[in-house]
Amino acid sequence: MYKAFHNIYAWVFKLILVFAFLVAISIDTTIAQTRKYSNEFLSIGVGARALSLSNSTVAIVDDVTSAYWNPAGLVLIPTDVQVSLMHAEYFAGIAKYDYGAFASKIDKTGALGISFIRFAIDGIPDTSELIDAEGNINWDRIKSFSAADYAFIFSYGRKTKIQGLRLGLNAKIIRRKAGDFASSWGFGIDAAAQYDYKNWKFGLMARDITTTFNAWSFNLTDEMKEVFTVTENEIPNNSIELTLPKFIFGASRKFTFFNKLNVLPIVDIDVSTDGKRNVLIKSKPFSIDPHIGLELGYTNIVFLRGGIGNIQKETDISNKKITTFQPNVGIGVNIKDVVSIDYALTDIGNSSIALYSNIFSLKVNLNKIRKASPMK
Repeated sequence: MYKAFHNIYAWVFKLILVFAFLVAISIDTTIAQTRKYSNEFLSIGVGARALSLSNSTVAIVDDVTSAYWNPAGLVLIPTDVQVSLMHAEYFAGIAKYDYGAFASKIDKTGALGISFIRFAIDGIPDTSELIDAEGNINWDRIKSFSAADYAFIFSYGRKTKIQGLRLGLNAKIIRRKAGDFASSWGFGIDAAAQYDYKNWKFGLMARDITTTFNAWSFNLTDEMKEVFTVTENEIPNNSIELTLPKFIFGASRKFTFFNKLNVLPIVDIDVSTDGKRNVLIKSKPFSIDPHIGLELGYTNIVFLRGGIGNIQKETDISNKKITTFQPNVGIGVNIKDVVSIDYALTDIGNSSIALYSNIFSLKVNLNKIRKASPMK
């Protein structure tokens, strides 16, 4: 049963990779549009540990969340099977963000992972039919809909014959939906690597390496089209939205004191290729966004974490340019190497707005049940 699951998973993973690659090279660029913040819900991050470190984790991630951050780290999960769950709410609970993941070792050199992400605003009032053709208001005609983004990530990580080098690959299926008005299906591929050298760790995550695409379709009523025309807005047509590659480089070095206290500083650098962004180093076509984290661990049981990211230039009320940043802090507890509970207090805006969210994530280690060897 267990082996059959792995065989089916491997078949599905290869099928998605081939299909995404064939579609990517066959896209007609005349009908495709490149968006600067396309599929941005996949840049939020998963796991309270990573969020408290300001997403500085591609070099150090070694658990089930590797499927999202760097699939090369999947082979480092300490047990046969590992699962993780996270729920978060943003903007006073208006937006819901849910994550779940499963990872399993294949053998001593390989591991598989499956991740699910949903970011949605539910219960949005639809007032398009509030007023009938005669101008009468009927509150019973108000309906509700959801604007939701989904991602299914199939991951594979493997050790290489080079000491300390691991490689990984993601195949992503993306579903985005705004009620019955608009929806899309998307596919993409990520490639990743990790390399350990003495106490140093290095990581690379190449997201959307083949350019991820979303094929959008719209279902607009005649009344909606008329509103677009009257308000001089362009009526949306079926199209393909492209997400250009982003490269994330990471480095970390572990320091140990008194054989119990571990200090782990981390630096990550995001290099986007979709044009000038409001980050620390901005240019065309590359923009560079550094973020740093620090983790203090005591006997691998209790962890204290902090990070700084989202460094931007903004204009204050006196029309003066200022530099803002996003601070994050968190703690973690490892219970007998079976259950890990992580907490992050993360500022989703910047240090001046201070809209903090409390985020918890759970991670559980499991082992396969093995048959006892027969008695001789």
